[in-house]
Amino acid sequence: MLMGLEDDFLKEDLDDEKTIAFIKNYLPQEVKEKFSDDELYYFLDLIDEYYTESGILDAQPDDEGYIDIDLEKIVDYIRKEAHKDEVGDYDPEDLLFVVQGEMEYTDSLGEDE
Repeated sequence: MLMGLEDDFLKEDLDDEKTIAFIKNYLPQEVKEKFSDDELYYFLDLIDEYYTESGILDAQPDDEGYIDIDLEKIVDYIRKEAHKDEVGDYDPEDLLFVVQGEMEYTDSLGEDE
């Protein structure tokens, strides 16, 4: 039982590493230089948190199978949490690239299936 949990955590870490690598490739050079890996991991955690708390994961897809996700709301959430956690104040446009990168990575996973 416990081994299964460890495997899940290792798999999540590996997924996060792949996601971060994808996001770093996705970001324009001038934005990439603004964020450390730790910050990107932090943003990733907040994006996951937002998805969980916002109810997006429970949303019903439209006729074409899409769920409307407001990227600006995710950016606002990250900015608010980062400020509250005293991690920093971030430019919404820079964060938008990170959020878009995460979304592109998730979309690319769906295409492989």
